[in-house]
Amino acid sequence: SDLLPTLSAMGKTRTVAGSLGVIALGLAGAFPWLRPSNVQEGLPPWLVEDLRTDHAGETGAVWIYHGVLAVATDPKLRTFAEHHRDTESKHLTIIEGLLDHPGRSKLLLVWKVAGFLTGALPALVGPAAVYRTIDSVETYVDHHYQYQVDRLQNMTQFEDLRATLMACQADEVEHRDQAREAGGPGREETAPRVWDEVVRVGSMTAISIARVI
Repeated sequence: SDLLPTLSAMGKTRTVAGSLGVIALGLAGAFPWLRPSNVQEGLPPWLVEDLRTDHAGETGAVWIYHGVLAVATDPKLRTFAEHHRDTESKHLTIIEGLLDHPGRSKLLLVWKVAGFLTGALPALVGPAAVYRTIDSVETYVDHHYQYQVDRLQNMTQFEDLRATLMACQADEVEHRDQAREAGGPGREETAPRVWDEVVRVGSMTAISIARVI
């Protein structure tokens, strides 16, 4: 009986996410000034879009840990968050070196606020909820980077970029595994499944919107 409300909530989350994506595409079409530039020397437009999503994602990741640290008091969790925030900050610096300012998302403030809330809200519940949230986020990020790595596989002109993305991906997988280990064997009961879906669909929606605005 508990499954039906969960499935209903998941369905509603997907519907909202899909609607937001459609709205973003409509706004970008109606107001071209909202769209970041896809023109950067040496990069095809689709790759500029991919890097824009990476930049938005790493921005949000840094702010997830700002959110955790603004709320959390548990020493172990704070050490975890500080270490991961430093790694995500390095990733952000790397992506900033690859993507010129005109190509970056116009919604960076939104991604910062969203990231902060994604970290702060579970931190209010407790460490286990934070670890589960990071697990969910990094699982999605792993798939996101893998898509880009696969796309660049046979493009020798982007070998260095592909290696850079793979290094970032490896860090994200390590973060996921560390969060999963820290959450302990009882992690499946520490937060409702719907929160995992909110985090996953939220991440997907943010990436879709960042691609166009």
